[in-house]
Amino acid sequence: MNIYDSARIRDALETLGYEETDEPTEADILLLNTCHIREKASEKLFSEIGRLNAFKQERARQKKETLIIVCGCVVQAEGAEILKRSHTVDIAVGPQNYHLLPEMVARFHRKNGRVLKADFPAESKFDYLPKTKATSASSFLAIQEGCDNFCTYCVVPYTRGCEYSRSAAEIIDEARQLVETGAKEIMLLGQNVNCWHGSGAADFGELLYLVAQVDGLKRLRYTTSYPSKITRSVIRAHAEIPQLMPYIHLPIQSGSNTVLKAMNRQYTAEQYIDIVEQFRKARPDIAVSSDFIVGFPGETEADFEQTLDVVRQVEYASSYSFKYSPRPGTPAALMKNQVPEEVKTERLIRLQALLLEQQKKAYEKTVGKTLEVLLVEKGKKKGQLIGYTPYLQTVHVEADDGYLNQIVPLKIKKASATSLSGELNCDINKKTGF
Repeated sequence: MNIYDSARIRDALETLGYEETDEPTEADILLLNTCHIREKASEKLFSEIGRLNAFKQERARQKKETLIIVCGCVVQAEGAEILKRSHTVDIAVGPQNYHLLPEMVARFHRKNGRVLKADFPAESKFDYLPKTKATSASSFLAIQEGCDNFCTYCVVPYTRGCEYSRSAAEIIDEARQLVETGAKEIMLLGQNVNCWHGSGAADFGELLYLVAQVDGLKRLRYTTSYPSKITRSVIRAHAEIPQLMPYIHLPIQSGSNTVLKAMNRQYTAEQYIDIVEQFRKARPDIAVSSDFIVGFPGETEADFEQTLDVVRQVEYASSYSFKYSPRPGTPAALMKNQVPEEVKTERLIRLQALLLEQQKKAYEKTVGKTLEVLLVEKGKKKGQLIGYTPYLQTVHVEADDGYLNQIVPLKIKKASATSLSGELNCDINKKTGF
């Protein structure tokens, strides 16, 4: 979501004549887009502001003005504190207000005053942003924001607000814009993407069918899904829509029903496993990934063992796992029985060892197969491109730049725990893919 937001911030500032650069010494605006999910986000932010201030001071010596702008969820949570602690920050704007950046930049220049905007406006920011364009063959498209679930460990409802869904017409229009400007794959985004409830379609499952009909769209993905909100239409879509990739990110967080209840996750481990089985019945080759939080307050060794049991039952293709970190203002931060840091660390090591073993097994299954791979970026080595299989596995291949942003058939030759190596195995039209 933050990558998508950063791209839309760039689009908004381009209306003032700005263009993006990766070189800080050339930048008239130095912009940080932040996330508040993990612990110590604000501390990392202030460290980064200090680094950027060095560029600002160097440019000042050259008589060049530089604005430092901080965006995102940390601003929503701590905007006033950011301006108080760091006098080099000129503008701070929350995630629901970045469409106002052109106005805020212009106002700063007119009044030479620092600006903070971190409320939840009644109007949708999407109504005011310029038309988007693809910068890669794989593009993000935000369809839903916010969360109404209020998991006890999570700050999202407080930083992103309540659930908001864009209309199907808006989404399809943006999908067409992305495809017309070069996208072959679209990833639909939302804090709870399958909780989408906008106008123009009955539910998220029907929306998938509508987006898949966009001319020229070759691949469709979505993330992140909330388990108990998965509907039959979503599962059916994986069986019936050719463009919908055989991959589902379905966070469970814990395999213990006791912990899940304390987290306010609205499902049991048994219900979660049943949902996974339904997906695999509809699409037998589907790859499943997940999120895990280790060491949630009150988690016992028995609770943790239940998480390992679920991992063994599901067999994940990939996963993200973290130690629980208290977020100020959330109920879990005030819970008793906080798990000692050394226990969290030890459990995380055990969990990640099992998950890595499963991921390696999933990667090794592809060796010898020919898979359609979307090549989206250049590798570090000359003559190397990097792409993704339908299962969202990373593939490296020796190929010239003519294959970049194309879907090509690659024969998988080698696998590690984190990536694949492939080779071109047939003639390919470099202009149209295959």
